[in-house]
Amino acid sequence: MKKQSFSFEFFPPKTEKGIESLTKVRNTLTELNPNFFSVTYGAGGSTQDSTLKTVLDTQKETTIPTAPHLSCVGSSKQQIREILLEYKKNDVNRIVALRGDLPSGMQDIGEFHFANELVEFIRQETGDYFQIEVAAYPEMHPQAANYQTDIDNFIRKINAGADRAITQYFYNPDAYFHFVDSLRKLGVDTPIVPGIMPITNFTNLARFSDGTGAEIPRWLRKRMEGYADDTDSIQKLGLEFVTKMCEQLLKGGAPGLHFYSMNKVEPSKTIWQVLDL
Repeated sequence: MKKQSFSFEFFPPKTEKGIESLTKVRNTLTELNPNFFSVTYGAGGSTQDSTLKTVLDTQKETTIPTAPHLSCVGSSKQQIREILLEYKKNDVNRIVALRGDLPSGMQDIGEFHFANELVEFIRQETGDYFQIEVAAYPEMHPQAANYQTDIDNFIRKINAGADRAITQYFYNPDAYFHFVDSLRKLGVDTPIVPGIMPITNFTNLARFSDGTGAEIPRWLRKRMEGYADDTDSIQKLGLEFVTKMCEQLLKGGAPGLHFYSMNKVEPSKTIWQVLDL
């Protein structure tokens, strides 16, 4: 049985206050000794410089391996080549490779159209230097024509050279298990780590989930809506639900968990401790 992997995701802070806050967050989460941290990358590479800085600062100050997200839409091969060289120069050897989205108003899609092309390019340029993570969508990518098309697209990323996958967040573990089972039947044994989004601000989460296709169970949505502005009750129910889901995922064979921390210590740390990771 392969060792389970646990990780936390950050986004590059935009202000001095945000930098100070993230420093405290990552120092606290470092004490949990996760396998790695990851740092997001804005649409069309809009946070390229701050992603690099956040990655290097995190890796230097915490000694935890840190994986930058790298999206390719809107980029040229030369731009991606330079970014890869910069990460190699700084001993960063893990990347989350994504297609990404074009920033509003940008028309030029660039030399890459899909994430599998980025994965293939990384392998061509750097061989096996990078551990490559890609995205997976248990409830189907919102732009996919159908479920089978989405499965086919995922397999292309694996065949291009990806090592592992991290899923979009979800609240229906059956969707995750069905997705994994579908791939196993096709001979794909790549580790697929569930992405975990703790529930804190339900209004924002519901709005974002409606756009990404991440289903919130009807009973949970109604309970949350019934709490209105009762933040404590929302967070308590969210913590209980997500923790139980994590238990179910790990018991069912998930190869780890990836927490979308939103640059906060809680509730990811609480879930980690309850699970006794």
